[in-house]
Amino acid sequence: MKKIYGFSLLCFVAWFSCLLTAQVAVPIYQYDNSHSGTNTNEVTLTPSNVNVSQFGRVGIFTVQGYVYAQPLYLPNLTIGGTSHNVLFVATEHDQLYAFDVNSGQQLWHTNFLAGSSPRLVISTVSSSDVSCGDLVPEIGITGTPVIDTTTNTLYVVAETKQYNPVNNAKSFVHTLHAVDITTGLDKASPHNIVAVARGIGSGSIGGVIAFNGLLANQRPSLLLANGQVIVSWSSHCDIGTYHGWVMSFNETTLAPSGVLIDTPNGYEGGFWGGGAGPTVDEAGSIYSATGNGYFDVNNGGIDYGDSVLRMTWSGSGLAIADYFTPWDQKTLDDNDADVNSGGVLLLPDQSGPYPHLLVQVGKEGTIDLINRDNMGHFHPGNDSQIVQTLQYAIGGVWGAPAFWNNNGYFGGSYDHLKVFPFNPQKGLFATSPTSESPEEFGFPGPTPVVSSNGTSNGVVWIIETDNYGGGGNAILHAYNAGNLSSELYNSQQNSGRDQAGAAVKFAVPTVADGHVFVGTVGQVDMYGLLN
Repeated sequence: MKKIYGFSLLCFVAWFSCLLTAQVAVPIYQYDNSHSGTNTNEVTLTPSNVNVSQFGRVGIFTVQGYVYAQPLYLPNLTIGGTSHNVLFVATEHDQLYAFDVNSGQQLWHTNFLAGSSPRLVISTVSSSDVSCGDLVPEIGITGTPVIDTTTNTLYVVAETKQYNPVNNAKSFVHTLHAVDITTGLDKASPHNIVAVARGIGSGSIGGVIAFNGLLANQRPSLLLANGQVIVSWSSHCDIGTYHGWVMSFNETTLAPSGVLIDTPNGYEGGFWGGGAGPTVDEAGSIYSATGNGYFDVNNGGIDYGDSVLRMTWSGSGLAIADYFTPWDQKTLDDNDADVNSGGVLLLPDQSGPYPHLLVQVGKEGTIDLINRDNMGHFHPGNDSQIVQTLQYAIGGVWGAPAFWNNNGYFGGSYDHLKVFPFNPQKGLFATSPTSESPEEFGFPGPTPVVSSNGTSNGVVWIIETDNYGGGGNAILHAYNAGNLSSELYNSQQNSGRDQAGAAVKFAVPTVADGHVFVGTVGQVDMYGLLN
């Protein structure tokens, strides 16, 4: 069969029909500012046609580097006078790509390593540079970018190593870019990130803590809120005198507008999330959680290790407005059982007793349901001050849940994918799952995504990445959202046709306009209807 840019002619016909109804944009990690993990405008893929006979891999986009960031997607974007459905891919080799998903054409490619000279060699950061094997073999772009669709601007942080062979000096630089999504070119001068914060915690000198580009790991996804780009950091393998940093930058100029450090007088407390970054509500409040670290707010201090935070931004910067910290925080810290191994999910506004709720799950696998209007702070002995706690309900989470049709979908490590119904009248989750996947997944566990046509035809998608450390392949799974025991499809059922590339951990599928995109090592695999 004739191939067009690596894609079959039959698939091209199917894509053309999708092009006529393309309406879904995925400009941010997990679809929206709440990180709902849900696309409710999927009219092509249904439980009846997602099966090995009708559905499979229909294309491959080849890139340089591992794809840890979730691929983003915009339909009907005009580039060079022509409308395109565009896939955006960022890689650990500090590369950024735009592809037309209908033809396979590479529309543009930006290399953030360009600019090397005999006096300055720019490269990615290596795993050996940071003495950590979490990200291998190199570190470049890890956090998922974010797109402002009103200005056609993509924001991304590229981490590079800059080496001067004349004096043998090395520097490790995190650079924020504002990229024109129609050209791949910078719209503003890139901003090399430097920052300081007051504090006497680990690594401080004279009451000041400086941002350390070598220690900092920009793993969480980026966010746009209040006209600012919100960026946060953890560390590499809990190494060094690190802290959790969150910063804001003006969307237009990239000028710094706020800096917050969550353990200024303590230690650690990184923003991790397994790729899930901060969220924002309609009032502009920003929510994120912190990892293992020092906590003393209950005793009048200002250190927020292992806590869920509500932050605000104003012209004077970022501030913590409210928080929740589990009663066993000291145990969590001692055992590296981070609250923020998983990301925050904001539920839609409710008509029940608690209109504004959020969900957080960490390494303990405890589902915490928290009132965003009164987060409860710290309560010794138990967590009765929050709306609901389902202790050890699932395996530990390294990613994010999804919420669809009043159901919470959770992918735990060394556990099955599970669904917990939510009762909007009571404002509570059921205490046990109503269904679960036949398979049990290893570390790090999957991050689920739900596609549907409104409240019908729900499909849950996950990428199994258990074999990421051994060169094994990623496996795309699809389940009936109404009954997770019904697996509709997986990419190993016809591996000769559908096998995905080598797995990378924390991978999240992107489902849009009849396609599913899976980031792997050196490529993004595209799945869809076969005819």
